Amino acid sequence: MLDIALMISLTLVVLALLLNVYRLAVGPDMPDRILALDTMYINSIALIVLMGLWLNTKTYFESALLIAMLGFISTVAVCKYLLRGDIIE
Repeated sequence: MLDIALMISLTLVVLALLLNVYRLAVGPDMPDRILALDTMYINSIALIVLMGLWLNTKTYFESALLIAMLGFISTVAVCKYLLRGDIIE
């Protein structure tokens, strides 16, 4: 039963990632593209956690945490660049 739930959730997360790639490519302006990129980080974290549950290993959870930290820092850096034109003051 858990395998079926994992396969369904993996399929839905991959579908969400594909929709985010579409919004990243077609987005009308820059904030929409940044939001799509940030959502892709969140969906990739969900995908990695689900793969860790499916394969029953702890290594994937550590990589999900690393991607979460990098995603947050990069989103802050890109937003700061858009607002001020410079990342480091």
